[in-house]
Amino acid sequence: MLLPMKILVIGSGGREHALLWKLSQSPRVTHLLCAPGNAGTGRIATNHPVAASDLQGLAELAKAERVDLTIVGPDDPLAAGIVDLFQQQGLRIFGPVAAAALLEASKSFAKDFMVRHGIPTAGSVTFSDSSAALTHCRVASYPLVVKADGLALGKGVVIARSLAEAEAAIREIMVEKVFGNAGNTVVIEEFLTGPECSLHALIDGKNYILFPDAKDHKRALDGDQGLNTGGMGTISPSRVVDEDMMQRLKREVMEPFVKGLVADGLSFQGMLFPGLMMTPNGPKVLEFNCRFGDPETQSLMRRLKSDLLDLIEATIDGTLAYAKPQWDERVAVCVVLASGGYPGSIEKGKVITGIEEASADPDVVVFHAGTALKEGHVVTNGGRVLGVTALGATLVEARQKAYAAADKIAFEGKQHRRDIGA
Repeated sequence: MLLPMKILVIGSGGREHALLWKLSQSPRVTHLLCAPGNAGTGRIATNHPVAASDLQGLAELAKAERVDLTIVGPDDPLAAGIVDLFQQQGLRIFGPVAAAALLEASKSFAKDFMVRHGIPTAGSVTFSDSSAALTHCRVASYPLVVKADGLALGKGVVIARSLAEAEAAIREIMVEKVFGNAGNTVVIEEFLTGPECSLHALIDGKNYILFPDAKDHKRALDGDQGLNTGGMGTISPSRVVDEDMMQRLKREVMEPFVKGLVADGLSFQGMLFPGLMMTPNGPKVLEFNCRFGDPETQSLMRRLKSDLLDLIEATIDGTLAYAKPQWDERVAVCVVLASGGYPGSIEKGKVITGIEEASADPDVVVFHAGTALKEGHVVTNGGRVLGVTALGATLVEARQKAYAAADKIAFEGKQHRRDIGA
């Protein structure tokens, strides 16, 4: 008999709100907690003001509240070893240990892993010295891609179309340290062309389950212009992966990945989220992420019909081979509403109106990301503020529903792309 559970979700973004929203539908969940949470998570869970970076504080919270299971949303605590810490203290937790989370926390580590195990990816070179990196750029072909090696909130990637742009990127990342220690090392790789898409796969160490594909829109402005962001919206399915391609991705990406884990002695129980580019020469992995994507999770949770808790537990217990998740055949579209100035400097505390009106359509869920409660009002509290997520029988219908709902929401400086899924 399956026991009722008290669950803690770590994080404060739209991904965490979407996970809590889905977990709240499980008949086994008795109580939900979120640390630190946002205005939306506070409606379905008890928010606790413990930062996602306060690993010991989170462990103490889990013990004090007698939490049965903790689910980690963001990448930083995984890289810092929160799973290792919780396991050492006898606490049940979902996510990979720090040694496996390096596949996201270090792009050079991930590149070495892919090359070693025959997973298709862009050709690259790694530098820890800015002078050596600049020397390489002076003889390289353009365009090329400059990436901060470490975690940079999805923003540490620059497509350099000239030597001047490459030099500026290296100076900002390695010398000026705009991404902090994440820029101690850079990976410079060949520029790939083709449509992008995202995979999500639960991995229990031996087996994996692929979720439906999704597509993120990373650039800030319409037409894929502007700076890289954490993600301005998603659609699922992506429209670039048919059944034949899905089988190919299993053969060329997922199966060698799992075999590579075993060969390298890496213990990985959690979510793998590879970013892919479908090039003229076949699919290639752009990066590995070791947690649920944001905002991909918003679209995927709208389509998941099965109990998320069952899938999470099967991942931890090594029983994914027996799991058979069910999915809604409809299309999901998530439109991110962002603060003015994002992904640069922003102002917080702008009052948000229209969320209830936007949520009146039963096919629409508004997931909170950068929000907070202030004097009874929901206000902006981050760069990406809300994820308006709709289901439709077709992509056109889902887009219409999402944008109709998004237009009902207002706050000073509100910005969003108008071409998500177009």
